[in-house]
Amino acid sequence: MIDIRPFSSLGAFRNDWLNAKHHFSFGHYRDPKRMGFGALRVWNDDEVQPGTGFDPHPHQNMEIITFVRQGAITHKDSLGNEGATRAGDVQVMHAGTGITHAEYNFEDKATRLFQIWIVPDEMGVKPGWGAKEFPRATGDGLQVLASGRPDDKESGALPLYANAAVLAAKLRPGEAATYTLKPGRAAYLVPAVGDIKVNGKLAHERDGVALHEEPEVTIEAVGDAEIVLVDVSDHS
Repeated sequence: MIDIRPFSSLGAFRNDWLNAKHHFSFGHYRDPKRMGFGALRVWNDDEVQPGTGFDPHPHQNMEIITFVRQGAITHKDSLGNEGATRAGDVQVMHAGTGITHAEYNFEDKATRLFQIWIVPDEMGVKPGWGAKEFPRATGDGLQVLASGRPDDKESGALPLYANAAVLAAKLRPGEAATYTLKPGRAAYLVPAVGDIKVNGKLAHERDGVALHEEPEVTIEAVGDAEIVLVDVSDHS
């Protein structure tokens, strides 16, 4: 099944420094039909204004992945970790037994990012943070950015304490990437840039596409496109 969720249908929150869209219920946005997707609990499409950001706040027992689409975000946490993650790169925070962190945009333009939360399979782990540059070129297909799947241990991806994976690809107009969903798996993908066709169905930039019981997935770029995909166990 392919369920395309138009960008205009997403939940929304806006104040003087943050413009956010929510693919799943989050904060004051509640939709009983969009409470998550398997272990995937949050996918926020955030725009953070220059010189602002998320002040220190705590988390526990959650894998929090940040994919930066434009600009950069600077992470600081209670473990002493600090670093900037720039456009096209990804950071992973293991909340585990507890961590307090802040995320700031110190750039001179807005930062745009996807914030993705995945429920871990292991609770109470040691908290931690890591970031990695993932140079991507068109023609490379989907690359694993972060994963806790057993088959990805040697991939060089950032580790997750969840049997899930975050992948991304850049595509030229007319170029396609294929993906196999193994039995018992589902995927949620978003075109960060450009329009795409998923098994022939059109999805516009920043729409959500939920996939389950689709063993073979073909993602074709209508124009220049960049996609982010999360693979999780199918509990739907």
